Amino acid sequence: MRSYDLTPFYRSTVGFDRLFSLLDQASSDGSPGYPPYNIERTGENAYRITVAVSGFAKDELSIVAKENTLTIKGEKVANENSKSEVLYRGIAARAFERAFQLADFVQVKDASLENGLLHVDLVREIPEAKKPRQIAINAGAKAQVIENSAAQAA
Repeated sequence: MRSYDLTPFYRSTVGFDRLFSLLDQASSDGSPGYPPYNIERTGENAYRITVAVSGFAKDELSIVAKENTLTIKGEKVANENSKSEVLYRGIAARAFERAFQLADFVQVKDASLENGLLHVDLVREIPEAKKPRQIAINAGAKAQVIENSAAQAA
C-alpha cells in the first residue's frame, strides 16, 4: 500500500515524468525476489550486477540494454527428448525477468556466466562535454577596450 499520492506533482511539473515513475516503482512491492542478485561497485565509475542463475545455460539467458533500462531474462527450454520422469522438483527452473534502472551515461561493458552466476559489468562513461573543466584565471592582464567605430570615423 502506497501512502504518497504523486498526482499533484504530475499536474504542475514538466520533464520529471521519469523521476515520478521511478518513485512509483520503488514504492510498489511488486518486484519478485527471484532470482537473487548483488550490485557491487568495482571502481570509481565501474559496477557489477551478479545474478544467481544456476541451472540456466548461456543460450537460455538474454540481456537487453535499452535506453536507461537493463533487462535480464531467463527461460528454461523444455527438453522433450528426455525419457526420464521427474518425481520431485526442488530446483527452481521457472522463467524470470529482472529489470534494473541505469543512471545516465552507464553502459554495459561485458557479461559472463561462471559457476551459476551471471556477471554483468557496467561502466559510467561521462562525455567530455559533460565533465567539469578548470577555467584559468588571468592575473595582471589589462582588458582590451574596443572603441566605438563611429568615434574613430569622426
